[in-house]
Amino acid sequence: MILEVATLNVREGQTADFEAAFAIAQQYIAQIEGYHGHQLQRCLENSHQYLLLVQWESLEAHTIGFRQSPQYQEWRRLLHHFYDPFPTVEHYETVL
Repeated sequence: MILEVATLNVREGQTADFEAAFAIAQQYIAQIEGYHGHQLQRCLENSHQYLLLVQWESLEAHTIGFRQSPQYQEWRRLLHHFYDPFPTVEHYETVL
């Protein structure tokens, strides 16, 4: 299992619109083979910062299966204009 961790900095004043768009966009990521679930967490200290945590079967399920899919194009259309700067995305695997 791979954990995708994306730090999302949403433009100030657009958090409500971002959350509404994310509620729609999450259906697209959930359609991808190898997807096992996600969480969107809002930072308490910086209310315009979020963490997106996505569990994938493999790195390729995210980097190829999702990123090269038509669903990703919808995801991008709905969400990418909210970010400043563009998100940092890293992948983690369980050690213990």
